[in-house]
Amino acid sequence: MSTDGPKGVLSVVVGNTPAIRGELVAQLQRTHPESLTLSVSVEESTSGHYPVVQRMMTMAEGRAATAAPMGATGNPAIILRQDLISLRRARKRKAVHVILTLPEHLDPLPFLLGLWRSRVGADSLEDHYVPALVLAGVTSTTLLSDISCVHRAVRVWGGDGHSEPLTPAEIAARQVEAADTVVFADTQTDVGTPAPAAAALLRHLNPRADMATLDRVIARQPASGRVLARTQAHAPMRAHWEARLEPTAPPYAPPNPSLNVSTVIWRARGPLHPQRLADALGEVMFGVLRSRGHLWLASRPDAVVTWRSAGGHLEITETERWLEAPASPEWETASPQRRTLACWFWDDRYGERRNEIVFTGAELDADRITGALDGALLDEAEAALGREGWSRWHDPLLGSA
Repeated sequence: MSTDGPKGVLSVVVGNTPAIRGELVAQLQRTHPESLTLSVSVEESTSGHYPVVQRMMTMAEGRAATAAPMGATGNPAIILRQDLISLRRARKRKAVHVILTLPEHLDPLPFLLGLWRSRVGADSLEDHYVPALVLAGVTSTTLLSDISCVHRAVRVWGGDGHSEPLTPAEIAARQVEAADTVVFADTQTDVGTPAPAAAALLRHLNPRADMATLDRVIARQPASGRVLARTQAHAPMRAHWEARLEPTAPPYAPPNPSLNVSTVIWRARGPLHPQRLADALGEVMFGVLRSRGHLWLASRPDAVVTWRSAGGHLEITETERWLEAPASPEWETASPQRRTLACWFWDDRYGERRNEIVFTGAELDADRITGALDGALLDEAEAALGREGWSRWHDPLLGSA
């Protein structure tokens, strides 16, 4: 049930260091002096499935709005949704702007979908708030360090209460890709790499995001200052988050190469040979910092196979099933975003089956990448074998079906 009075505004801040998150919060508080900040930390519980979620509420002038940090064990999206709804109810007819500061242990897009998801018989967040844009703070030193860090894993929670281990490289990429606006701290790296190289990487990781440097935001230069005040209606935001999480979502048009950073997009319609694809990985992944997409693998003819890499870690996973004809049960149960994508790319012979991967990295050789992948596609004789013949092939990527 909606609260009387104007809806609140909910800003979300993520960042690759506590310092840059704190600086972004300070600038938002400066723009919205009456705002409240809900700072969140998430720690793995020593017992049980769910994590421990710690929250602290502060006012713009730094005074605590709660007597002590609040702690609970459970699904972070449910805990924080209830916190936000209770806060809005307590303010009654007064307008409220809440700044929600998320740690690296929450995966931004899945978490936001869980936070805003309507629950049968329960209050919905959209009855009480309008979402502002998601802001990501990034420092160049940390970005260039994290994007190549794959030797350890951090447990990260989404919006359904489940967690998965992700490398720092994957976490860094997801934070940038989830943002509507990226605020970039223009610093020098420890190894002398200029900050513009990190800025170029950011533009390729998230071509749709607005970018502003922290010093311009602090100086309140017009184009940068406005990024802290914009809001959007909840329906388009939720639809956007859902569309970006679909396994067959197409990439955004990449920017032009800059400072040796470039993006290559490979597309093909036919199925891939699993062994030849495995043999081609060395050629394909050389120089790649980030890649995402989906495959039609001959050894898994009915499955959407997702492709995801950050740094030197590549993950190829069987996920959902390809949609069949519009009258099929799979089509009826698919999300509206998925059905729309299928219609866009539908082929009378292949249906929605297709390959599409976007690669971002330093000095990428587009001909080498696309040539290696093209060479893994089935030729006419192999394609004529059909599913029965393909099922006999060894699959070094996903194993036996």
